[in-house]
Amino acid sequence: MEKEVLLSVQNLQQYFKMGKRELKAVDNVSFDIYKGEVFGLVGESGCGKTTTGRSIIRLYDITGGSVYYKGQRICAGTRTYQNAIKQARKDFDEKKITKEELDKIVAENQAEMKAAVADHKKWSRAKGKNKLTNEIQMIFQDPIASLDPRMTVRDIIAEGLVIRGEKDKEKIDQQVYKILETVGLVQEHATRYPHEFSGGQRQRIGIARAVVMNPELIIADEPISALDVSIQAQVINLLHELSEKMGLTIMFIAHDLAVVKYFSDRIAVMYFGKIVELGTSDELFAHPFHPYTRSLLSAIPLPDPLTEKSRTRMTYNPVLDHDYSKEGPSMQEVYPGHFVYCNTEELEKYRKEYEEAQK
Repeated sequence: MEKEVLLSVQNLQQYFKMGKRELKAVDNVSFDIYKGEVFGLVGESGCGKTTTGRSIIRLYDITGGSVYYKGQRICAGTRTYQNAIKQARKDFDEKKITKEELDKIVAENQAEMKAAVADHKKWSRAKGKNKLTNEIQMIFQDPIASLDPRMTVRDIIAEGLVIRGEKDKEKIDQQVYKILETVGLVQEHATRYPHEFSGGQRQRIGIARAVVMNPELIIADEPISALDVSIQAQVINLLHELSEKMGLTIMFIAHDLAVVKYFSDRIAVMYFGKIVELGTSDELFAHPFHPYTRSLLSAIPLPDPLTEKSRTRMTYNPVLDHDYSKEGPSMQEVYPGHFVYCNTEELEKYRKEYEEAQK
């Protein structure tokens, strides 16, 4: 049975201006998230994980690419079409194409830009019943920064319901109390303020705020990074229970590959704004191909002190580990469902490694 694609990210670009230069925070990232799965996005700090999540829910206006939710484009950038027009005009000046070909390319890309802008504007305003705000929610990394200190827990959780158009105060209160119990808090907590809670409790409030909207997709942006190990386990177990109980689809962003393996069905490894490897959780750990993925796995501590002491950590150096002077890299399928960012020479090497491992 073919899986249903809930969210499709295609050639996502998110660039930020830095004076006369541009920072490519996310550069041509593509992936699909299937309905009901937990999709892990992992990488070191600054690689673009959070920016990817925030771009999907449109906290940023994306530079280029498209984001589709249930087959409808909810987010679109125009940089790709602008570049195509610019390149066509340059080719015309160099007499590589005719005037008719130039006009055709310009007309096609201008039409695509117009459609992209129209789709983007269609989802720009949340007038109570916006599908984007109702069905996609985000759990932010720092709960104390994402919770308004002047609002009670009741008001924080109920805010989305009010924006959606719910006016019955009694009904809102019932939903808030129910969701508080679901995330392991009690009704009395509704009248308190965020500063009165511990870090783990504040993260539960953030989860409650997202789940009360009954979304289909939750983007969990490093929800356990600021918590101690025992609280991390509680939050992970809570998200796991909610995903099974409510049929949620979760995009789980984290640093810790060990946690991501436990919680995720598929994992994408991100490095400097690009996805360098994508596969199922078990296969990624059993057969890591990209040198960066291997370096991340070698950094996971082992519980055996003797083994840990004798281990050799792998370091990743893109200049030394790759030779792209003849052919540049792209996302290639090493075997069904397992993709690696590499060129043809590396692809053949990875396939040989996989074949030998299967013997």
